[in-house]
Amino acid sequence: MSLHATARIVATRDGGLPVLESAGPLALRRTRGDGAHTRVTVVGAMSAPLGGDRLAIEAEVCEGARLYVDSAAATVALPGPGPAPADYDVTLDVADDAEVRWLPEPLISARGSELRMRTRVRLAAGARLVLREEQILGRHGEQSGSLSTRLTVHRAGRPLLDQELAYGPAAPAGWDGPAVLGGHRAVGQLLVVDPEFEKHPAQARQFGDSAVLTPLAGPAVLVTAVAPDALALRRVLDTALNSGSG
Repeated sequence: MSLHATARIVATRDGGLPVLESAGPLALRRTRGDGAHTRVTVVGAMSAPLGGDRLAIEAEVCEGARLYVDSAAATVALPGPGPAPADYDVTLDVADDAEVRWLPEPLISARGSELRMRTRVRLAAGARLVLREEQILGRHGEQSGSLSTRLTVHRAGRPLLDQELAYGPAAPAGWDGPAVLGGHRAVGQLLVVDPEFEKHPAQARQFGDSAVLTPLAGPAVLVTAVAPDALALRRVLDTALNSGSG
């Protein structure tokens, strides 16, 4: 039997979490922050998402609030009892003078799984965002499942980024070819939105052989990377984050 569950977070300026609502396999826990941010950790309460599941996390970051969201472990997309794909949606609403750092552990697309993941971000003009996504295409020694992702970001009501990616057996031919992944099985991106980029625009640059920072048409930069494994991917994205991108 498939699961339908939506977990919710509301963060306020004073560090409060008036709404911290777990659901199904998505258990939310307040954990120790770094002083400036209220920290919430997503703890997987059971194996999910399975085929047919519909899971969602919704976060509202109120004016002046600082929210840091991570996860206790990787999320593993697994086959379900039937042919239906799984859906996993993330929605972030960030008010003026608020900040969210969305830094979960990787998503692993296990062989035979099919997952559609959508992340929607709505930012006020004075909001800040650090968002990392990492996808591992197959567990050790196995082929990837089918994975499609879409990331849409609006700032002050206007589109900032709309990006779709697809991997695995259901993806168009060539997804793993030399012009795309080149044999790598870990792919990720780091998006940083900060009004400070309006005063001090970032410059395009490369990190190693397989990651690049691209300034966007707005106060934002996007780092995209591929790597042979999860550890190498995290290293290059951390290097980008610590270089001043976020």
